[in-house]
Amino acid sequence: MKIKFLLIVLAFGFATKSTAQKFENLAQTPPMGWNSWNSFECEGVNETVIKEMADAMVEKGLKGAGYEYIVIDDCWQIGRDDNGYIIVDKEKFPSGIKSLADYVHSKGLKFGIYSDAGTKTCAGRPGSKGFEMQDAETYAKWGVDYLKYDWCFTEGQDAIASYTLMRDALYKAGRPIVFSLCEWGENKPWEWGKDVGHLWRTTLDIDMNGRYDGNIWGNLIGWSDLVDMQVGLEKYAGPGHWNDPDMLAVGNNGMPENEARAHFSMWCMLAAPLMAGNDLRTMNATDQHILTHKGLLEVNQDVLGKQGFKIVDLGNFEIWQKPLSNGDIAICFFNRDIATKTYEVDWTKINIKDFSAENVYQIKDLWEDKMMGNTSSKLSIEVPSRDVIVYRLSK
Repeated sequence: MKIKFLLIVLAFGFATKSTAQKFENLAQTPPMGWNSWNSFECEGVNETVIKEMADAMVEKGLKGAGYEYIVIDDCWQIGRDDNGYIIVDKEKFPSGIKSLADYVHSKGLKFGIYSDAGTKTCAGRPGSKGFEMQDAETYAKWGVDYLKYDWCFTEGQDAIASYTLMRDALYKAGRPIVFSLCEWGENKPWEWGKDVGHLWRTTLDIDMNGRYDGNIWGNLIGWSDLVDMQVGLEKYAGPGHWNDPDMLAVGNNGMPENEARAHFSMWCMLAAPLMAGNDLRTMNATDQHILTHKGLLEVNQDVLGKQGFKIVDLGNFEIWQKPLSNGDIAICFFNRDIATKTYEVDWTKINIKDFSAENVYQIKDLWEDKMMGNTSSKLSIEVPSRDVIVYRLSK
């Protein structure tokens, strides 16, 4: 009898394992969208704001450029009912989340939401621990397309087990949902995240005020320091599984144009998810131009799905390469200094992977949108302070 029981248990276990998986064929290029936290945090987020952001994503050309997710971060939930189902904060979202998701979908966009693997969210709202199935069922019912899943109040929990539990619940609920693991890189999610989610945070939070580098303010990190933390992780990224150095800070609290351009360029080179965090309703023309730049977005969204990597490091001056489809190559000259950098580019001597002097590439300056000759000749460039030049090399 014990043997028969053991066989039944084993058979159930194998059957469960065989059906436990993430949704495939999602996030084949890095997800693009907008998240509420950087501009509105907990106090400012509400139903009206989310609707207006969806409107602005369409009206300001972001949807046309490829942005598609409108994601509510923390503070939309307030409790649980007697059956463990999540209760929406009716003061902030009087029409309910299903109605809001329907509104976002009516704009031709996709809808995202937030929860936490622990007992509480980072803002102290109800987390999903112990209620994974109820939450997954609810998200499916509401029409959720994207879930950001945080890692606060998780003392004693195993990260792989906790994220896998929600992955399985989402799959069982039946609605394809992009699963964003916001685990902050504490347990090296790049080593196991591919089978669990579609993207995973590699670091603590970006400094939402757009500060550059040099310090870590509590849990907030300057954007160029985040770039450093991506070095060596390129082998883990690809279609359906991306390293995530956190949301964009473009347009937040007066980030200078040069740094906004450099920050955005590096996220594109890194094949990073592009989740804007600024107020889309009031962004200026410069930030709008940066966020919707066609040439850089083509680098980020390239179907080959390769993350860029550093090929030259001269201290405050770096050169990065990103392989692209059709044999094209993106090259980014990143000046981290406070002074302009003059540099003579000898294409045969900067260690470009899979580059041969026998192949002549045409050079296009992506930010200037102009051709710059070809790689048969050296090129003298000036890269302004804390700025970039990005070239696309094509045969």
